[in-house]
Amino acid sequence: MIELMLELLWTEDDTNEDTRYKVFLPVETPLQLQPPQVIDATVPKEMMFKAFIGPVGFDVMLKNIRSPYEVLSLADCFARGFKVFDNMSPNGCSKVYTVEVPFTDRVVGQMKEMGVTIYTLYLTFGFLVLPKHAPFTATAYLRAKLEDIAPPSAAPPSVSGSCDDKNFYVLVKYGTKGFNFQTIMGKRMLNESLAQQYGIMGNDTHFSLIVPSSAADATVEAVASSSIKSRLDVTLRYPKTNKTIQDFSLACNFVTKLIECFPNGTITAMAITLESVPSLNPRRLTLRDPACGPTYSNDQYAYFVFTANSCGTTRKFLPNMMLYENEISITDELELGKLSQSKEPEFELKVFCYYDINTNQAMGFNSRPRRSEPYADDARGEMQVEMRVALDDSYSAFHRVEDDPITKYLQQPLYFEVELMGSYNPKVSLELAHCWATLEEDKMSLPQWDLIVNGCANSRDPHPVIFHSVLPKGRVHYPSNFKRFEVPMFALAEDKDNLNRQVFVHCEVVICDVRNPVDVQCSDQDNTMKDFFFFLPQVKKLAVSDDPGFKSVTSGPIIIMRS
Repeated sequence: MIELMLELLWTEDDTNEDTRYKVFLPVETPLQLQPPQVIDATVPKEMMFKAFIGPVGFDVMLKNIRSPYEVLSLADCFARGFKVFDNMSPNGCSKVYTVEVPFTDRVVGQMKEMGVTIYTLYLTFGFLVLPKHAPFTATAYLRAKLEDIAPPSAAPPSVSGSCDDKNFYVLVKYGTKGFNFQTIMGKRMLNESLAQQYGIMGNDTHFSLIVPSSAADATVEAVASSSIKSRLDVTLRYPKTNKTIQDFSLACNFVTKLIECFPNGTITAMAITLESVPSLNPRRLTLRDPACGPTYSNDQYAYFVFTANSCGTTRKFLPNMMLYENEISITDELELGKLSQSKEPEFELKVFCYYDINTNQAMGFNSRPRRSEPYADDARGEMQVEMRVALDDSYSAFHRVEDDPITKYLQQPLYFEVELMGSYNPKVSLELAHCWATLEEDKMSLPQWDLIVNGCANSRDPHPVIFHSVLPKGRVHYPSNFKRFEVPMFALAEDKDNLNRQVFVHCEVVICDVRNPVDVQCSDQDNTMKDFFFFLPQVKKLAVSDDPGFKSVTSGPIIIMRS
């Protein structure tokens, strides 16, 4: 930025007087982005990553350092053993941050490869530009190699192991500290992913693995009717010379049901690849019927599911027993040709199931009378209710939506019917807890006329509502799911001299056990009573929500007129 001053000078001809005029002109260049550079100054022998980040202006502040696993403030960095400090750049116009991270910190990745340990560090530096605290970041990816040198007198590592009924347990001891070696499980190198798969655990002296007997790195030596003999090979090798340090093999018998026979005639069988037939492709195995291939297969085994009367299964009668037999083998001629050329033995697995015949099985049980009839517990749910206005007290015909609005004279009654929709349970009872009328669409508006209070007609009303019984007839299959009542129009008249007004009707309903239909307090109303507001003549349904508060729908009004 620069402020230029322009000075103008001129002389009047008549007076020869000089006139001076000064103009200030500020000039500012646009910002030029210069992201900070990351310089790797790591010396691997020092076992410490060292990096310079900069240059940055004096108004830039380092706020935090983020790794792929966590975000560390500067205080956290100091507590973890990181060294973070800033220095003035040689030109004195900016500063440079220096960060040092030891190789032993958990944010540093390690990988052993051919006698070399590779250390990697991935960090993101979070900066703020003051005074506006504008954020920006810089990323550093550091990599260092350190050659592993075993001392001449170093004790070699060792391998030991054991088995249970499902797994191999392998223990590898490092030997002299700092000795470097590679571990081969079966035919695969033990890398980080495979070690995590086998649940690696360890410390400075050893590590342990749990390898399932069905793992891909285990080799099946033999198969019996109820067990398999499996072997796990572990090799330790010095990567610099590719010399084998130790070969270790652990062979165990594992109880396994290769064939299962179910009472409904279903048979399952599993064919496992053997070490003696290495080129066998389990996906090509079939039962006697070549169309019956495996239900599931991979490079290790094929799993078959079939019934005793399918896939070429034969049946043989024995004394008090029936025998079903099949076999799993290679039926594809091309595959058979490949196996014969490799001089491998032919693969064949016999499948057989024995079923007892003429055998009775005794079953004992006790019975006791039911102590009480089942009943419905209080609960929340979806409740759909319809409220209609009938043309007369027969409740055979109702006002339609097209009749909106309904007009009634003062002497005429209104016939209401409330129905619990979608219910086919005769043990459920629909009860009217509270019904009232208002002049406004809002249910809380005043004035209000109570029509039904606690399931009963309002005793203080000179023109109380009249309840009508519901009988199983026509469309009514379960009377307990209906309620019918009659409202004299006198009950809705506040001012008989000014009757041309609209009236809205509201009702609260509750679902009860039919054995206690009268008491509308039969269940906790805070949990079970659901509000249904019906403003005539349009029919609406209310979907009850989990909110304990009431919800409403509105419709057209009833017009009361003087006759």
